[in-house]
Amino acid sequence: MATEGNASQLISIVTLLGAAVIAVPLFKRLGLGAVLGYLAGGLAIGPFGLGLVNDPQTIIHVAELGVVMFLFIIGLEMKPSHLWSLRGQIFGLGSLQVGLSALLLTGVGVAFAFPWQIAFIAGAGFVLTSTAIVMQVLAERGDIHAPRGQRVVSILLFEDLLIVPLLAIVAFIAPVDASLAPATPLWQRIGLAGLSLAALVAAGLWLLNPLFRVLAKSKAREVMTAAALLVVLGAALLMDLGGLSMAMGAFVAGVLLSESTFRHQLEADIEPFRGLLLGLFFLGVGMALNLEVVAANWQLIAAAVLLLMLAKALCIYLVARVTRSTHADAIDRAVLMAQGGEFAFVLFAEALKLQVISAEVSANLTAIVVLSMALTPLVLVLRKRFARPQPASLDGVDAAENLQGNVLIIGFGRVGQIASQGPLARGAQLSIIDIDPHVIRAAEPYGFKVYYGDGARTDVLHAAGAHGAQVVLVCVDNKQAVTRIVESLRREFPQVTVVTRASDREHAVELVKLDASHVVRETFESALVMGEKAVLALGASEAEASDLTRVVRCRDNERFAIETAGGNFAGRALLLGNIEYIAPPQHAEHAHEPPPATPGMP
Repeated sequence: MATEGNASQLISIVTLLGAAVIAVPLFKRLGLGAVLGYLAGGLAIGPFGLGLVNDPQTIIHVAELGVVMFLFIIGLEMKPSHLWSLRGQIFGLGSLQVGLSALLLTGVGVAFAFPWQIAFIAGAGFVLTSTAIVMQVLAERGDIHAPRGQRVVSILLFEDLLIVPLLAIVAFIAPVDASLAPATPLWQRIGLAGLSLAALVAAGLWLLNPLFRVLAKSKAREVMTAAALLVVLGAALLMDLGGLSMAMGAFVAGVLLSESTFRHQLEADIEPFRGLLLGLFFLGVGMALNLEVVAANWQLIAAAVLLLMLAKALCIYLVARVTRSTHADAIDRAVLMAQGGEFAFVLFAEALKLQVISAEVSANLTAIVVLSMALTPLVLVLRKRFARPQPASLDGVDAAENLQGNVLIIGFGRVGQIASQGPLARGAQLSIIDIDPHVIRAAEPYGFKVYYGDGARTDVLHAAGAHGAQVVLVCVDNKQAVTRIVESLRREFPQVTVVTRASDREHAVELVKLDASHVVRETFESALVMGEKAVLALGASEAEASDLTRVVRCRDNERFAIETAGGNFAGRALLLGNIEYIAPPQHAEHAHEPPPATPGMP
């Protein structure tokens, strides 16, 4: 019997992994994202799909640890000083969005003719955004540390703090029944929550770093991994015992360790578990969608999903605009956060236990939240595909006009910034233009005045002073744009010296043929330095390494000149290789030719 039970569990695990392996790559290939793939895979194998796995709630509870670990990793990347700087956004922006949303969503419930208690539970549950979905999307887009991403993270943190007061409100509005009343008074529950948080902070400040120093000396990698899991799960357990959000506990633990020398090791140890459990969580949510409930009440559920998501999105947009976010950022936040979240399930379960809502209402509300979570990735994909691209805000950005510098720099990213230092050290007067307003604004605190302008346009080049410049540095990180700019410069200002960046060897040949004065391949010089360091590591003297680098440079210059005249492979005989070419017998007459060059060689 035990063997049959073990086999059954193994079949469930294999089924879960198989659903993820099949659904996620398929949905990503279709451009629908990983989250929607997990949800669809869970629905397919769940009790209301093929019935291969029949316990979605247990899976969700276990897989919530994926959300917990995600928040721990986010905490590791936020130092306490940075978190303190977000306090206005957490409590100001968070409370404004939550308060307005809860009021309007409760009104939607009342409009459906539900008693105000049920309407409040539905609205409060839907206010709690899905941390798992939002953080996953922000991570995929690389927005977590961007200003708009930080605002979203701040709101999510405030929503996590609401778990205790919301549960207290549920107990307060529950029917009067001594058998259902909480065993401990409210003030004791609040005190226990505060004590748990204080204990976690104390452990983070005085216990964790000494613990990891001792473990690091043992040089047992598996023990460090076990300790990392212990910290995350221990923090989550401590918060759970205090009645707070487990994810909040993990986040606080991460913040307390954010300045530790073991931060990167902890992140590397936790990451594989985080990814697997978070995917399992989405699978569980997909399995939890009760299609029988949806079929029986499809009109009510469909209307509620649409109205609640629209109402919440409207509140989020209004709050974002009132707090001076751009229209594009406000729309993005509204679409991203318009769903209900996983903490709504906790709230609905408590309301059901205290008889505030019935089992049927709980099933309907759960289906509404799950559907909203499933719709969010799809809505994001549709918005990305069909929405008009929003131009970047030009607030605080000046257009180029009558600039007088003797050196004009076009493009002020990482290459332009470094290239500017030589002319500045020589006493040159710089004129700088860039087409990205974010780059322009970011350069100002460092003492650079950058003007807005497209260097491929003749009128902008005149306004930027190209006609009076001695040198124009083209530092744009776009192959086609560089080519257009060099063409415009040579056509309109043949007298100016054009020093341009090239993305690769073929691009460099193209720019030379356009009569650029000097072409610098963006990887060539750094690669030569790497080669020289390797030669030194092999035992060569400084003089020998320098001579070898000079030989390589001369051979490359000769090869480049041949290729400019004769094509990509004309100079391949000058390229050193690491294998001896052996010709097939039928082509023995060519045995002394070098191997064919690979397209795109440096």
